[in-house]
Amino acid sequence: MMRSMFAGVSGLRNHQTRMDVIGNNIANVNTVGYKRGRVTFQDMLSQNIRGASAPQGGRGGTNPQQIGLGMTVNAIETIWTPGASELTGKTTDMMVEGDGFFIVKDGSNNSYYTRAGNFDFDALGNFNTASGMAVQGWMADSSGVIDNTTGIGAIKIPKGTAVKPQATTEAEIIGNLDANAVDNDTVTVPIEVYDSLGKSWAMNLVFTKTNNAREWEVTLGNIPDWGADDPELDTDPSVITFNNDGSFDTGSDTIRITGIPTDADNMTVDVDISALTQYSSESDAKLNSQNGYTSGVLNGFSIDKSGVITGRFSNGYSQQLAQVAMANFNNPAGLSKSGGNLYSSSNNSGQAQIGTAGTGGRGDISPGKLEMSNVDLSQEFTDMIVTQRGFQANSRIITVSDEMLQELVNLKR
Repeated sequence: MMRSMFAGVSGLRNHQTRMDVIGNNIANVNTVGYKRGRVTFQDMLSQNIRGASAPQGGRGGTNPQQIGLGMTVNAIETIWTPGASELTGKTTDMMVEGDGFFIVKDGSNNSYYTRAGNFDFDALGNFNTASGMAVQGWMADSSGVIDNTTGIGAIKIPKGTAVKPQATTEAEIIGNLDANAVDNDTVTVPIEVYDSLGKSWAMNLVFTKTNNAREWEVTLGNIPDWGADDPELDTDPSVITFNNDGSFDTGSDTIRITGIPTDADNMTVDVDISALTQYSSESDAKLNSQNGYTSGVLNGFSIDKSGVITGRFSNGYSQQLAQVAMANFNNPAGLSKSGGNLYSSSNNSGQAQIGTAGTGGRGDISPGKLEMSNVDLSQEFTDMIVTQRGFQANSRIITVSDEMLQELVNLKR
């Protein structure tokens, strides 16, 4: 009877633990990135009344006789099934699609891991969690190149970030030169380039039809008066030809403009014309791109699925600014909860495997979304009923055992 009473006590105690976990799950039903907990039980050590015996002398064997001494908690597990996505429309909100964690650090440089991607920039441009933890990743260099093979660090993008001007060194012309053009017909393509100070300079490339069916000459024409020596083509005039099917053929596929006398320095621009065609349709050759730009100030940004933050500047230029890092673990269930939607590594979680989203088993990042709690209220309420009944049944064990002891005491009368 004493064994049954203590078994009932263990049942009460551990069903209360399970109710504590269920209560915490329900409390966090709307917590961003929360993962529900689950309690599993196991029986405790059993007392042997009689051991097992083997068959012998024509008689069968006997099984052991054991009385259990109650139950205990086997594990309190974190269930890592994905939560539903909430579309927020806020650019700095991020959701992990698959496995992995965002990496954040506190002021003491301690690393933590989280699934809650409700991030934002503070007054100094630091990319932080809602509680001020610094989101980790890689910053781009002045050319927009991100080296994600180096160590991670805090991401900082001040709102007034400026991009310095870049001189034009390359340009591309695309489109068609009309195959029906006659001798000396011209097609003028305006070109605007930038010097190293960000000032724009205008000039024209002129394509003139020769007396050969598939041949055009290229010259510089209508050059503005810049008050200095005019620029010139490296080979002037340059002759280009086309194949019978209208595709680009012989001649240099790059027109080099040299000696452009800007305020900063003498520039050289290589103009790629290999995409030009000669079909029997209207001439529409035009400047497709050039790699120069004036100075600009950051006025917006976007985030892609690999966590790259790309800035949009007032000069129309876009450049990579940073990339958010992610971590994965061999055993995420071994992580320790640290509060504030944060986890820390433990002896059984394994080392953090740090890299970029979409690589090494790490999921992609969905900007403008948040991962909601994976708590299922129907499951929690069902578990609550089962736990309540288990608690009640164990309390009855104690009550009945007490009544039996009372009857034993009453035998004296």
